[in-house]
Amino acid sequence: MLYSVDEIIRGGVFLSDGAWGTELVKRGMRRGEIPELLNETNPELVGEVAKSYVNAGSDILLTNTFGGNRVLLALHGLEARVKELNRLGVRISKEAATGKALVFASIGPTGKMIITGDITREASEEAFREQAAAAAEAGADAIVVETMGDIQEYEAAVRAAKSTGLPVVGCMSFDSGKDKQHTMYGVSVDQMVEMAEHVGIDMVGANCGIGIENYIRIAENLLKATRLPVWIKPNAGLPEIDGGKAVYRMKPEEFAGYAKTLVDMGVRVIGGCCGSTPDHIEAVRAVIGG
Repeated sequence: MLYSVDEIIRGGVFLSDGAWGTELVKRGMRRGEIPELLNETNPELVGEVAKSYVNAGSDILLTNTFGGNRVLLALHGLEARVKELNRLGVRISKEAATGKALVFASIGPTGKMIITGDITREASEEAFREQAAAAAEAGADAIVVETMGDIQEYEAAVRAAKSTGLPVVGCMSFDSGKDKQHTMYGVSVDQMVEMAEHVGIDMVGANCGIGIENYIRIAENLLKATRLPVWIKPNAGLPEIDGGKAVYRMKPEEFAGYAKTLVDMGVRVIGGCCGSTPDHIEAVRAVIGG
């Protein structure tokens, strides 16, 4: 069943998709290839990942645009192709969704931190604004800002995404500090929530991190700190290096058990990040129903 973004924000439990990077590698993306460039050079490969999550039961499908900002693309001489590559990413996911899932455009960090002076706040926001506008023009239903560590970059990305008029989800990655409850730049859940509410975000959450187990407590803190709907999209555990490759060993059933706990706590949207597969998402679908 296809829901509206408004329905997702108002209430209920919904299923997002799983990892994109690890799935692209599994399906043939070579070391050194630029994921966003595959939207043009190998759209069939990208489409396979998208379709696999729709078939697994995702209500929400992201896009292969995580690193599609001009700052990161400039490292490969692709800064002039921001609009094109983001539009293609949205188009591929929309074609895969076939009316069964909503498409939320993915926006990740620039790789340069405002907090350390690597980039100005203005340049960061402008890069995100360009990317978000391209996603909106291509027909994305909403935008997900994800895997942020710097609160200033988080604000810049969310403000840029909101300038499109689309609903915005804003996530940071919590994996650091003595209690593993902070981002790599020391941002707490409370600090993220304060900023999210200040800029008028529609949904707040956390993704990536050190595994779904750690996000039980993160979710508890989020649910206490805000009345905004909460989005949780964690990794399937931590990777092990096997033969030079990162291997995630958490089984779909174990991941789904933790996901059920998160949903029972009040998390609105649940999905998976690094290491999660269509099998993990299908297992979550089975335990949360719908």
